[in-house]
Amino acid sequence: MPYKLIALDMDGTLLNEKKEISPRNKQAIKDAKASGKTVIIATGRPLIGIQNVLSELELNTDEDYVVSFNGALVQNVKTGEVILQSTLEHEDYRSLYALSKTYGVHIHALTKDYVTTPVLNPYTKVEADINVIKTVKCDVDKFPESETIIKVMFVDDKDKLDEIERILPAEIRAKYTVVRSAAIFLEFLHPTVNKGVGVSAIAKVKDILAHEVICVGDAGNDIAMLEYAGLGVAMGNAFDAVKKIANHITDTNEEDGVAKVIEQFMLKKVI
Repeated sequence: MPYKLIALDMDGTLLNEKKEISPRNKQAIKDAKASGKTVIIATGRPLIGIQNVLSELELNTDEDYVVSFNGALVQNVKTGEVILQSTLEHEDYRSLYALSKTYGVHIHALTKDYVTTPVLNPYTKVEADINVIKTVKCDVDKFPESETIIKVMFVDDKDKLDEIERILPAEIRAKYTVVRSAAIFLEFLHPTVNKGVGVSAIAKVKDILAHEVICVGDAGNDIAMLEYAGLGVAMGNAFDAVKKIANHITDTNEEDGVAKVIEQFMLKKVI
């Protein structure tokens, strides 16, 4: 099968535990591009938070696109042209805030440019550091109506979010796309949003069919794109739920798992 496009999650997939791109991963991506393949990043992060990675990988030309915010925003990296955007209403933020108070968890909302929260907490700094994004403290009922909310997140310790995932009302799951992007992040997005839809939008622009696409990821927010792809690949360190639906399992993010997928399935190297 001649695969033409590969979509890569970042955290836990392309990046190692030090949040670095290994030399082998970097070389594999360079070789894939040189052979005419399309390489895209599909992440829960905002575009502003991955510019350094896109520059490092030279994925910042007017031929390059990116899936950010787990598929809520898909755009051209260089021109900023938006090919897909799905946002939340301010009422969504208010109702999810009320739910967060019921559960006793912290809440964040993200715009394209910053993260906002009514109460600064330890997870706010984690979010800001990961995404290289500024933080704005603001009461939910005073948040400007002129601002566009792309996603809302419950942020707290793993065990607490595990329990919330277990008891989350069916009407909430029906109203939003709900994904666990990390142990401490539970995200709520527009119901049509997921990484698979985002990758599909880019494939359409490139005239590439689903069976010509590889998607690689490790967490719950990657499942939709692995299911969409002709070849869905789970990292060796992936959540069990991701491994369960994958067509192939590669090595971990500490063992150049991404490079091995590119080498085997796109460059046809003997591993």
